[in-house]
Amino acid sequence: MRIAYILLDPGIGVFGTKGASVHVQEVVRTFRSLGHEVSIFCTRTDDDIPADLADVDITRLEVPRGQDRSQREIALMRLSDMLADMVVDTVSDPDAGADQGFDLVYERYSLFSTAGAEISSRLGAPLVLEVNAPLLAEQKQHRGLVHDEHAARTTAHSFVGAERIVCVSDAVAGWVNRDYPGLSDVSVVPNGVNTDRITPTATARDASGSRAVRIGFVGTLKPWHGTDRLIEACAGLQGNFHLDILGHGPESEALQQQAKARRLGGRVTFHGALAPEEIPAHLRTFDIAVAPYPAGENYFSPLKIYEYLAAGLPIVASAVGSIPAVLEGTDAATLVPADDTGALSAALQNLIDDAEVRHRMGAAARSEALAHHSWTSRCQEILEPFVMEPV
Repeated sequence: MRIAYILLDPGIGVFGTKGASVHVQEVVRTFRSLGHEVSIFCTRTDDDIPADLADVDITRLEVPRGQDRSQREIALMRLSDMLADMVVDTVSDPDAGADQGFDLVYERYSLFSTAGAEISSRLGAPLVLEVNAPLLAEQKQHRGLVHDEHAARTTAHSFVGAERIVCVSDAVAGWVNRDYPGLSDVSVVPNGVNTDRITPTATARDASGSRAVRIGFVGTLKPWHGTDRLIEACAGLQGNFHLDILGHGPESEALQQQAKARRLGGRVTFHGALAPEEIPAHLRTFDIAVAPYPAGENYFSPLKIYEYLAAGLPIVASAVGSIPAVLEGTDAATLVPADDTGALSAALQNLIDDAEVRHRMGAAARSEALAHHSWTSRCQEILEPFVMEPV
């Protein structure tokens, strides 16, 4: 199939470093590996282009700079219309050739975008809408929303225009079904992991105690990722350990100050934002991986959990949202209450003290990733209703 991948969210660079960007890249990469052609239409690319995606056909529409929030929201609605016209006009151009049409429109749900629904309607190609979060509520709470009625209308238009809506978690699907009842196909397809790109270390880790046990976190440094809880938990640890924090975000400075205040300065390394292709090598230096989400509403399907599994790492994670459903019964993780920093510290201490348990949990983690969480199986599930079986 020829797939038009639509992403109008200016906060997500197709080739950026944060989790959403990794998600875009892996979906595109996997669609291509399954034999489909993908053309991307977006508002932001960023510069960390992986070599295997350098040849992707990509069209970028520039978001005007220097605008206030209200102007920016209106600009996104205009860009949505422009993009729809651009795709339809290109396909309708007699000089473009019949092979320039699209068999499927795939859009990552963005506020103020109806591009996918418009393209689908005008070309007669089905729309798959990927929903990663209840963006209306999220935008109001964390970033602000001026034209909320417009955002609600464009969201409804996109949802109604989709032949299939794929949600990353039960919580997100619950929001869609509650606020937009009667949609024909709302499915849950969690995130996944590229088990060829992310692999365990090939050498045995030193269990003698002569090297520090490395505790690792990967993610954007924002309040809802709970990195402050992790630092606080590490302040109570004993023995030879080191904390590696991979990622950047608005909490970076505050977290570094917290580490100094808790006398952890020499035991914590903030690596900053890393390109996705750098992450696998860093994961192979970890001995323990942590997802320390705080208490509260959690509708994520955390990419970090799947990456930790693929890297063969024992995991300590908060028992919130979809995490227990992924990790319970795998023997790969210790789940702790999200509001109990003492329990987080105790779980980390147990793993610091027992290399054999770390090894056993790590082996279980890799097996779980291979058996149940590959991006190949996820994307096959997404596309299953639209892929024609050979006669």
